[in-house]
Amino acid sequence: MFGGIPQEGDEETPVFVISVAAQLAGMHAQTLRTYDRQGLVSPGRTPGGGRRYSMRDIALLREVQRLSQEDGVNLAGIKRIIELENQVDALRARVAELTEELAAAYVAAEQAAAAAHASYRRDLVPLNQQTAMVVWRPKRR
Repeated sequence: MFGGIPQEGDEETPVFVISVAAQLAGMHAQTLRTYDRQGLVSPGRTPGGGRRYSMRDIALLREVQRLSQEDGVNLAGIKRIIELENQVDALRARVAELTEELAAAYVAAEQAAAAAHASYRRDLVPLNQQTAMVVWRPKRR
């Protein structure tokens, strides 16, 4: 951390007290409390119950403000948008997991096929290159 601000890649760490978070988000601290009560932004908590906001929380607060002020979306709509965005993020993560699993399954299938093909050679019997004809005549009874 440099000067109280998390370094790049550390946006999830809750470090900002409510007054600093409010200043960074450009809103009043009471607004942050309201958003927390309504479940729009859920900051981390200290053992004593104090709110601690991360850089991700600050970005979310700014997005809530933008949706509300610029796009005229009410708080219930904003909450639904946030829920849907979280769901999309979770689905994208699941797709990435499944893509990795599928790639691993393809590799395993190719290895199994290669092993099966390699085993065919052990079962083959070399034939003499000469051609011969054998006539079979069943015995009559």
